[in-house]
Amino acid sequence: MIRENWVKKAIRAGQKTIGGWLQLGSPMAAEIMSQAGFDWLLVDCEHSPADFQTLMVQYQAMSATNVIPLCRAPWNDVVAIKRILDVGAYGVMIPWVNDKEEAEMAVKACKYPPEGVRGVATSVRAAGYTRLGMEYFKRANEEVMVIVQIETATAVANIKEILSIKGIDVAFIGPADLSTALGYAGNREHPEVQQAISAIESAAKGAGVALGTVSSSLEHAKQLWNKGYQFIHLTGDVHLLAKGSSDLVNKFRSEVQR
Repeated sequence: MIRENWVKKAIRAGQKTIGGWLQLGSPMAAEIMSQAGFDWLLVDCEHSPADFQTLMVQYQAMSATNVIPLCRAPWNDVVAIKRILDVGAYGVMIPWVNDKEEAEMAVKACKYPPEGVRGVATSVRAAGYTRLGMEYFKRANEEVMVIVQIETATAVANIKEILSIKGIDVAFIGPADLSTALGYAGNREHPEVQQAISAIESAAKGAGVALGTVSSSLEHAKQLWNKGYQFIHLTGDVHLLAKGSSDLVNKFRSEVQR
């Protein structure tokens, strides 16, 4: 069956959603995370070893749950985005979108003609390996989310033009890249970084585009939620494993091996 992208529908209705990153390339991790209650999970194909094969098996592992499967593309590339969608992504996050033309390219890559340039194939997983046929092609443009990452000074300068492009569902602020691009690596609280974030927030509100970003903690996630962000990253498989294991070992050593 073709699933309704209930996350896209919720965001359009003004509701807020929470999700997580998958960077381990592990179907077991994807299955475990998908059973946790997230609204969406994003397989990261930009900053992880994931390829199209591991992307697909992670989606297969998630398919028994109601979580919406998303993917961050390695780049704003029509071929990569086509293959991501063909294996079953219901939304694509496109990194490094810097101007109106790149935003148009991102949207077109996610849409079948006449709205876009996505290639058509009936044999792919997204189309039910030929079983769904034209039903998938008729609904795909409406169901697929387009999420553009705003993470450079150039993107901030062009933010109004970027968000004027029809078909963008979420403007996602990448705080690590943005702070680095502005000369304050890792310091999202610097006044110039906060000023840039405020400019993005204002432009998104004016364009009627949902805001998303990475939270740094539970308290930060609450602040983003209360501020009106609709697409909030809570955590990821790598973070949970690294932090959970380190915290446990350090706690044991401090309490037992003193």
